[in-house]
Amino acid sequence: MAKRKAIPIETRLRLFAESSGHCQRPECLDPLFPAELNGVKHIAEIAHVLPHGKAGPRSKEVPSGEFNPDSFDNLILLCPKCHTIIDKNPDAYPRAIILEWKRNHLTNLAIKQGIRLYENRSEARAALISKLSENKAIWKKFAPIDGSEFEFDPESETALLWKQRMKSVILPNNYHTQSILATNVSHMTADEHEVFAEFKEHIRGLTDRHICGVAGQAIRFPKKMEEIFK
Repeated sequence: MAKRKAIPIETRLRLFAESSGHCQRPECLDPLFPAELNGVKHIAEIAHVLPHGKAGPRSKEVPSGEFNPDSFDNLILLCPKCHTIIDKNPDAYPRAIILEWKRNHLTNLAIKQGIRLYENRSEARAALISKLSENKAIWKKFAPIDGSEFEFDPESETALLWKQRMKSVILPNNYHTQSILATNVSHMTADEHEVFAEFKEHIRGLTDRHICGVAGQAIRFPKKMEEIFK
């Protein structure tokens, strides 16, 4: 049997970014960075909607023409329990249903988290300010670059706490903030649209480095985010 190719890092990054760190099965939506693991590890599994070959779950739906099973469009991010559920009972979870989960994921997640389209800019800002403030406090205390309270040592307790807080607090807060902004994009000015675009790229870079393990320079947190919806 030929060895499968690894799923491209760009695809994995996009899956994590678009899941906002939560299982994409709407009946679940559990965090993929559970508190009991202290943010050090995630439990996410990349599930194939249609399988490699002719014997896997939903194999009857595999098209006869050219088909890339490892493409973004054929993958979904799930917790281990939900991955097992859909593959153990494929007739109950056909391709159309799973792709619908993926399309509607951010809407479903926003509803679960109480995110909505607010009536005005002030309400939208009030909804996101606590997440921004918490991240800023962690950055000031633990960040290895420009943090004011220590000289960074990658083996130090502070460095380990920074890595843990990044996965357990900062990234989940960023995903949550991104969902609020996406839902309330109609309240943004033209300049704020640009700031939001920079913020999304900032999140992608952090996800790339801290979740997918790809070294590189993420763009810095856009300072104008602190003023958004003011």
